[in-house]
Amino acid sequence: SMTIKTTRIVTIFNENGLGYIDASEYYDKSTSIRDIKTVVYNAFGQEIKKIKQKDFKERAVSEGSMITDNRLIYLDYIPVQYPFTIIYTSETQTSNTAFLPRWSPVEGPFASVEKAVLSITCDPELGLRHREYNFEGLALDKQEAGTTLTLTATNIAAPKNEDLSPSYQKLVPHVLFGLKKYHLEGVDGEADSWENLGTWMHKALIAGTDELSPETQAKIKALVGTETDPLKKAKIVYEYMQGKTRYVSIQLGIGGWKPMLAKDVDRLGYGDCKALSNYTRALLKAVGVDSYCVVIYGDRKKRDMTNDFVCMQGNHMILAIPNNGKYTWLECTSQVAPFGFQGDFTDDRMALVIKPEKSELVRTAVYDKFGNTQVSKGSYAITGTGSITGGVMITSKGSQYDSKYVLESKSKDELDDLYRSVFNTIGNLKLKKTGLKNNKDSQEFTEDIAIEAENYCSRSGNMMMFAVNAFNQYSYIPQRYRDRKTPFEIARGFYDTDEITIELPEGFTMDAKPDNIIINEKFGEYKAEYVMVTPTQMLFKRSLLINEGFYDSKEYENYRQFREKIARNDNAKVVLLKKAQ
Repeated sequence: SMTIKTTRIVTIFNENGLGYIDASEYYDKSTSIRDIKTVVYNAFGQEIKKIKQKDFKERAVSEGSMITDNRLIYLDYIPVQYPFTIIYTSETQTSNTAFLPRWSPVEGPFASVEKAVLSITCDPELGLRHREYNFEGLALDKQEAGTTLTLTATNIAAPKNEDLSPSYQKLVPHVLFGLKKYHLEGVDGEADSWENLGTWMHKALIAGTDELSPETQAKIKALVGTETDPLKKAKIVYEYMQGKTRYVSIQLGIGGWKPMLAKDVDRLGYGDCKALSNYTRALLKAVGVDSYCVVIYGDRKKRDMTNDFVCMQGNHMILAIPNNGKYTWLECTSQVAPFGFQGDFTDDRMALVIKPEKSELVRTAVYDKFGNTQVSKGSYAITGTGSITGGVMITSKGSQYDSKYVLESKSKDELDDLYRSVFNTIGNLKLKKTGLKNNKDSQEFTEDIAIEAENYCSRSGNMMMFAVNAFNQYSYIPQRYRDRKTPFEIARGFYDTDEITIELPEGFTMDAKPDNIIINEKFGEYKAEYVMVTPTQMLFKRSLLINEGFYDSKEYENYRQFREKIARNDNAKVVLLKKAQ
């Protein structure tokens, strides 16, 4: 049993701070709210309102869930003046001790901390552990008296959002807590290593949930037929699962961690990440292919399971198939992802592979910079009136494929809007062709685009000027900071190459063209080459390599200048002069 008492005093200066009121509590069958109330004060410390539990609002935890037994009670307060101060108190009790709340005195951008205190009293036999992260340069007072641990942090300045900052988890000071012996919805657990925790999760949560009807087993065996290669069999099973099921968030079972039975997913045709991963595992088992459920942090920004501290972590489940000493990873919530493709939601991070024995933390698939590619080949012609007409073939792989393959499900209007945004340096754009091809086997996405536009060139008298790089300009320049505080991160490197043939109009001569250039920095390399094949034909060759990395704040201005050089050269122009008649 765990009782949590909270006292929270927050002063809000304007409407941007309303999210920091955070007067709310979750409850379910195992967690009850014993007390919850709020008092509001004005800028002079005068009480202006008392709010009791009956005045709080309530809703399901996830409004997108089809099935849920978790509820949220929360304060929906509309202030009549700023600043105001809220004092919020609550008391909750739960029988679940597997998830001890993480403590983070700094709650987010633009929120300073006058004082934050956490005190835990725990039976020594349960084996309370904790670990501190990112407290460098901050005052953290730690006191241990008998069975009570008290942590106090004071006078922490409000952090600001800065461009390219790493994920908040890598910067925010926080403390993780865990018990060696814990309880989860009637199930006792004990773990002091990731291997033991994974083994317990298999026995308590996963084992016995993979039963399928004889009819379903016969059907999947018939689909696989005489195929003997494990990965080829797995691909058939994965695509069958994608076609049969859909993702629905479900918050039922042991703390939302125990999957639905595979036979129920098979019957209903839907499930959450746990249910669909486990259902796929059951189908694979039926055709003799081993696989393991995997707990992971799913997020577009990479977030690791902490390998130096064992506790219940993660917010998502995928599947791993052992393959010659490595793993093939399956995202089972997607109906369109290719077999074995992770994408940026679960790539390159530590995850817990849950096995009957010898569970382990493993890094998921890494798409390096030379695997995240975009290759563009095309041509365009400039007319004597300054119009442009042409086309480009763009082939994307790796993380760049991840952002493209969803395009095949878009409508024509959506694609038109998208490509007007992509080719935003071309005014008056008309799309003549948008051919898309998704090769799931090679995990390549190809775009065959044809365009035309009037007045692409700027004209002045007998002079005409236009940007050479019509199809792939990188105009983004990170924001300038006078005193950058945080480090910055390039989470994923990439490599673009472009080769474009340009037909110049008859009756014009080349007055000026950009010089060939190579910009080589620790952050990457940019190359641009302009070759006159004939007096009226130019070959433009360009490459851009960006290196992933975690960089000190002192390097930020150098990187900003690097991107500024790229943007300037990507907008380099040719000047043509009309021949005298």
